[in-house]
Amino acid sequence: MDLTLDRPGDYLFVRRVDERRITVVDRELARSFLLAPDRVIEDWPVTSAQALDAPHVEDILALQPELVLLGTGARQQFPAAAFLAGFLRRGVGIEVMDNAAAARTYGLLAGEGRRVVAAFILPAD
Repeated sequence: MDLTLDRPGDYLFVRRVDERRITVVDRELARSFLLAPDRVIEDWPVTSAQALDAPHVEDILALQPELVLLGTGARQQFPAAAFLAGFLRRGVGIEVMDNAAAARTYGLLAGEGRRVVAAFILPAD
């Protein structure tokens, strides 16, 4: 699914999403990653929502988000409650959705100048 043809603003944006890859600006990524308006953290070592734990919370919080969007692949899959609680205890909102929905929502929030971080889980090859 193509999301945009033109660069929409002064932030990193998702151009395309499919089941195995996501294109950020003009770079195609095939491994899980974190996306903030000003940077991409590639090769985030997560291959499923069930594998998420406390160190992954810290990876995301290091980007200082006000809201986290967790894209769990082609389908929405909820991680353990303890993972979600790691954000809520620190006053950071988190929403879980499939990758395409996370990419669309990220684009809207980043376009508004919000400090959003999207964590995209892509399947291992």
